[in-house]
Amino acid sequence: MQRLQDEQEIVQKRTFTKWINSHLAKRKPPMVVEDLFEDMKDGVKLLALLEVLSGQKLPCEQGRRMKRIHAVANIGTALKFLEGRKSMYRGSPIKLVNINSTDIADGRPSIVLGLMWTIILYFQIEELTSNLPQLQSLSGSASSVDSIASSETASPPSKRKVATKIQGNAKKALLKWVQYAAGKHTGIEVRDFGRSWRSGVAFHSVIHAIRPELVDLEKVKGRSNRENLEDAFTIAETELGIPRLLDPQDVDVDKPDEKSIMTYVAQFLKHYPDIHNTGTDGQEHDREDRLILKETKVWIEQFERDLTRAQMAESNLQDKYQSFKHFRVQHEIKRKQIEHLIQPLHRDGKLSLDQALVKQSWDRVSSRLFDWHIQLDKSLPAPLGTIGAWLYRAEVALREEITIQQVHEETANTIQRKLEQHKKIETVGEEFPEAPTATSTHLCICARTLSLHFCYYG
Repeated sequence: MQRLQDEQEIVQKRTFTKWINSHLAKRKPPMVVEDLFEDMKDGVKLLALLEVLSGQKLPCEQGRRMKRIHAVANIGTALKFLEGRKSMYRGSPIKLVNINSTDIADGRPSIVLGLMWTIILYFQIEELTSNLPQLQSLSGSASSVDSIASSETASPPSKRKVATKIQGNAKKALLKWVQYAAGKHTGIEVRDFGRSWRSGVAFHSVIHAIRPELVDLEKVKGRSNRENLEDAFTIAETELGIPRLLDPQDVDVDKPDEKSIMTYVAQFLKHYPDIHNTGTDGQEHDREDRLILKETKVWIEQFERDLTRAQMAESNLQDKYQSFKHFRVQHEIKRKQIEHLIQPLHRDGKLSLDQALVKQSWDRVSSRLFDWHIQLDKSLPAPLGTIGAWLYRAEVALREEITIQQVHEETANTIQRKLEQHKKIETVGEEFPEAPTATSTHLCICARTLSLHFCYYG
């Protein structure tokens, strides 16, 4: 545990230092923090940072003959200034829990990092997220600045709904925005500000939401974590002008530092195209949603044409399975995004016309792909073809949903019938004789067939 804390402290120190320098570079003359813990001791650069962030002039003691009393006075001025500010969410003063002037003057790492995190939360994360539209009803509690040490559980991805202002915690608001931006455009699921970012795909998804032409998501999914992270940070810096606060080795670990990732990700908010229009121009969002749905429908129709050609192509069974596998992978990559797009926008559960058309096309191509799989299974030599038919019945049973009835007894009876059906299918499977000696090719095909079943349906 101590080792993890030490590692996260190192990452935070590096990330916060880069964030501070990105702002001090705007000062005239500019300043640079070399060692965060040492350079905050006299309070001079701390006050300079607050001046840049707030646009206000603050009194500062400085000079070659500065003594500790002057340093403590500078830090006290900074802390008093912060305590006089109000949270963007509740309007209450910012609370500096366990942060005092003498600890900063002593360069205590945990206290200095806590102060920097408070500044980042207030001047960057709260300020930016307070201008976000409401992506989904967000239960507000205390300001995130008042609960620095909290470790909240991430909520599941929100549905696509844009309305009034977000009410609630800045961390939740930032996560909701990421889920909205990444999920809306790419279907990527982000659950937290930790492990969800390790592969680098989430960073690319956020960039894609801002500038789609900068990212090839298919290419991203085939690369290593370090390659994806390096590429994302480089693109963000060179194309979007977002300072590189993180390094790949900071994120590609078992437990990435949450505060460092939040600090970096919040910078993307300033570049997101919806930020300045949300809440005031619902028609613009409707047009964007319709465009995305129409583009998705075009993709599905092209996918269906390619699928039809592949099914009709003359080839042996093994090649057909390889072709099927290719289409199934493409189908799975797109599935989350499309399911996200066709979530009902209205309380009555009704879909818009464009959503209904996409759902109709998606259901059709999904059914066609499923039927092709069954056809291939049944084409296997005996007794594998019989096993394929059994798998078909099992899959149909597994795919059938149970509708919850108003009368609980009816629901219980339905579940009981389902269980009996599944037991019968399982009993039939146990009755299959052991497969006779077959050629290595048939065994190879069988293994691949079963792996496909368990991969996609298991």
